[in-house]
Amino acid sequence: MAIGSKELAINELDTMENGRLADELKKAKEELFNLRFQAATGQAEERGRIRAVKRDIARIYTVLRERELGIRATPTPAEKPAKKTRAKKSEAAATTEETN
Repeated sequence: MAIGSKELAINELDTMENGRLADELKKAKEELFNLRFQAATGQAEERGRIRAVKRDIARIYTVLRERELGIRATPTPAEKPAKKTRAKKSEAAATTEETN
């Protein structure tokens, strides 16, 4: 990928869940709005950034659509480790009696 943000490489997009992709899409659209506003007022410093953000948005839409069509696999959400619950005193006493 020659143009675009290095943060949103296609490899990174593949590992993201749909919710996170939606968040990235929202951030990219906000950035594009701000960049267009800066360009209109003459404050734009990075002229190529608008093009890069547009391409990032297109990449996100492509990944979402490919997942919808079943072309690209949706990553499974990572399971969070179960919280250790404190055993009640009676349960703890019962387990110690069984081991003795």
